Amino acid sequence: MTDTILVTGGCGYIGSHVVRQLTEAGHRVVVYDNLSTGFRDALLHDEALIQADLADLATLDAAFQQHKFKTVLHFAAAIVAPESVSLPLKYYGNNTRNTLGLLEACVRHGVERFIFSSTAAVYGFPEGGTASEASPLLPINPYGTSKLMSEWMLRDVGAAHGLKYVALRYFNVAGADPLARIGQRTPEATHLIKIACQTALGQRPQAAIYGTDYPTPDGTGIRDYIHIEDLAAAHLAALGYLDKGGASTAINVGYGSGSSVREVLEVVKQVSGVDFKVAEAGRRPGDPACLIAQAEKIKQLTDWRPRFDSLQTIVEDAWRWESRLAGR
Repeated sequence: MTDTILVTGGCGYIGSHVVRQLTEAGHRVVVYDNLSTGFRDALLHDEALIQADLADLATLDAAFQQHKFKTVLHFAAAIVAPESVSLPLKYYGNNTRNTLGLLEACVRHGVERFIFSSTAAVYGFPEGGTASEASPLLPINPYGTSKLMSEWMLRDVGAAHGLKYVALRYFNVAGADPLARIGQRTPEATHLIKIACQTALGQRPQAAIYGTDYPTPDGTGIRDYIHIEDLAAAHLAALGYLDKGGASTAINVGYGSGSSVREVLEVVKQVSGVDFKVAEAGRRPGDPACLIAQAEKIKQLTDWRPRFDSLQTIVEDAWRWESRLAGR
């Protein structure tokens, strides 16, 4: 593939890791980001940046006219599930409506391949705590619903216009670039591992466990944590799959194994060497007891294989990144 790739939201946590891997694999990349939650210096190889909002359709159209994109990777979105409950229109605007505008531009300009940043939130509370791509799609908040609506638009645009796509449904993304060059930087982030690392660094007074009475071995919620490097690599694998003529599809991206909140906090304490304070609180509405990927499909369809499949490794890389951030 020699065309220039458009990456929306490429200055954000996930997008910047994918942009780095794309560039290092020899692709030409143009990033489109309004920098509302992203950072210009997260583009490690000085990739071209168009600083604009996806709602700015004139700027978006001009970018397509200039660069003749045939491939789009779409990350730009609002992503805080609890916030989506109180601000639903923000999520339907940022996520669904802006995806609609982007897809309209893709159709106008003959885009051939589209990789979509979706979420395990499209499953809601999957039966038994594990979700396969065939599990019922029953999101429980506007965030999950906004992403599912975008998947449906992709499905229908693909059928009508021949656009080939892969929707990647992420589970719990964590960790950072192993060299601590980029990582999670959003202020007031809600990621458990980031919060725990910040607590160990003295930046927060305590970490919290929300719910200690779940039907799990230690009573706390279980999640499928995936290293950001492996998640980013899944996007390049999805592109390779489409380049080889693969059919449009949705694919889970996780490890197929889970760690509890208590287990995560213990590993952060071990890695940091700090026995920080942990408070226990009641369950949060909308939190399933367990959410683990059935992740066989991505291995069947692509050459993707996890390289950082270890909670210890995820925490070590997150700790290295948070320590570097704290020292800036």
